[in-house]
Amino acid sequence: MFPFKNLLFFLVLLVYIKGHSQLIPETFQKTVDSVISIQPQTYLDLEHILGSHQKDTILMRYLANTAAKKKYLIGQAYALNHLGRRYRNLSEYSKALVLHKEALEVATEANSLEFKVYSLNMQSVVFRRTDAIKSALDYSQEALELAESVKEPSVGIRRSINVSLNNIGNIYRTLEQYDLAIENFQRSLELDEELGNKLGLAINHQNIGECYEAQGKLEEALMHHRTSLAYNEEIDSDRGRIICKYSIAHIYVHEGNPQKGLDLLEPLLPGAKKLGDIEILTALQINIGWTLIYLDRHEEAKTYLLRSIALAHKHNIPSALSEANAYLSSLWIELGDFEKGLNYFKIYKQYDEQISNDRNLRYVTDVITRYDSEKKSSQIQLLAQENELVKLELKKNKTVLLISGIALALLAGIFYILYRQYQLNNEKKVLTLEQSMLRSQMNPHFLFNSLNSIKLYIINNEQKNAVYYLNKFSKLIRKILESSSLKEIPLAEELETVELYMNIENIRFSNEINFVITIDEAVDPHLIKIPSMILQPFLENALWHGLSSKDGEKNIILVVTKEENEYINISITDNGIGREAAEKLKESKVLKRKSVGIDITKERLANFSRDYQNSFNVEMIDLYDDDGIASGTKVVLHLPTV
Repeated sequence: MFPFKNLLFFLVLLVYIKGHSQLIPETFQKTVDSVISIQPQTYLDLEHILGSHQKDTILMRYLANTAAKKKYLIGQAYALNHLGRRYRNLSEYSKALVLHKEALEVATEANSLEFKVYSLNMQSVVFRRTDAIKSALDYSQEALELAESVKEPSVGIRRSINVSLNNIGNIYRTLEQYDLAIENFQRSLELDEELGNKLGLAINHQNIGECYEAQGKLEEALMHHRTSLAYNEEIDSDRGRIICKYSIAHIYVHEGNPQKGLDLLEPLLPGAKKLGDIEILTALQINIGWTLIYLDRHEEAKTYLLRSIALAHKHNIPSALSEANAYLSSLWIELGDFEKGLNYFKIYKQYDEQISNDRNLRYVTDVITRYDSEKKSSQIQLLAQENELVKLELKKNKTVLLISGIALALLAGIFYILYRQYQLNNEKKVLTLEQSMLRSQMNPHFLFNSLNSIKLYIINNEQKNAVYYLNKFSKLIRKILESSSLKEIPLAEELETVELYMNIENIRFSNEINFVITIDEAVDPHLIKIPSMILQPFLENALWHGLSSKDGEKNIILVVTKEENEYINISITDNGIGREAAEKLKESKVLKRKSVGIDITKERLANFSRDYQNSFNVEMIDLYDDDGIASGTKVVLHLPTV
């Protein structure tokens, strides 16, 4: 007999499924069926049919799932990107990034250049919103280069070029390079005028206005904001109207008319809450608080600023936290409470230093300059080669078969030259970066010895090993370059880097080193931040002083554990000859190699710990067996997580 509880569960399940299917209107289901039937291949075609539904996450999720089942990859990529945009506007950036990455994979599988470019641009916007400047620039440049590779771009591709230019302009604006930002926005503006894209015109006028405002050119800024507002009114964009009015009010305050600014700002709050864009709502509350300070309405100002800080903390918006704490500092100083003013000022400086990094600025500017230079050089080479090909064809007066054969041979040669030129350019960039940065990150002996080991594989015709270790080596160098401009990186990134380092070093030990990483389940290495490249000197010390002179089994074990009071321990244990024996062996050598890596690391940890209430600690323990004979060394790094 059928059990009653199973029958009850079955009935509840039917109600649940029926209720969720009713969430999708029948008209939309028919629209999706029609779209899948005709399968439009461009963004504009899909936008014409589905544009009014793109902000509805339930409908877009239904479209994504249905398109995936029917193998309509273009429709799936379209839906995933709009889901990502919606989450991005709600400041749920991790979810947005996952969706845009999935959209890129689907677009790649569909071999759709237009949707690949679109997905890359959307990822760039998410990275820019989270102040990941380098990643934002990389994705925008990749999208722009891919879009500009099309000789006769469609309207969709041209719009994507505009988005890439706009993203690069916003990156320059973040780096306070306002003239360069305006230059990119102007290029995008001209293309939008050709396309008649009023939304793009509104966005670019708004961005140019913000750059002029930052430069103190208030009249020019006001003109562009009002032009943007006119376009937003024309296309009936609530979001655009709020941003423009907010910016105009900001200028009123700068011009010495805070009451006029407040009268424009306060009515925007209900619309901003309805819009659901957390960044806009946070910025609006910050600037209402800022305006109220000018009007000496301090209690109200404090309320708005504290609300904005709560929102910014909840949704991880560092720029908003910096700005709000700066205004709170000014408010308390104006009220005469200098202690609170100083406390808020310290918090503001902490976030400000996190956002503004001079080395990051120099690196990004260099990448952009190299990109523009290489692009122009490539265009000149292509034109010269095409011209040479035409001359050769004109000189030939033989049969069609012979001409065709020569043309094919020339084309093959040209593509080979371009490929070799591309490889040489990449090698040149790697060497340039090594000269300027690796001196302070890695021991030169390691670099030369690693390359010699890989070269030995090549000489011995061990191609697979050569390619495998060369990939490992290049990935290690890249990670060192990326982390060198950062004050701190996730523990997961550091562990990946040292694992690459050990893989390379193990070549010279004939792969005798057993290197094991163990992470406690209570530790999430992606959430814990540590200074970059602090583990490598201890591993190097274990290799060359502990294990290089040892016979038999050679082990290095790296263990990450969590302690109470927000601390983690990172221990590195080797079964080498011990410090005392290593020191004696070192004294007996004619050429004594002085190891300064550990001293430098300790000094870096000491300097880094000043930013935390808790301090770092490094402990070195000599290990002995039951007979009192040295059996290795254990290094323990005691690190705070907050």
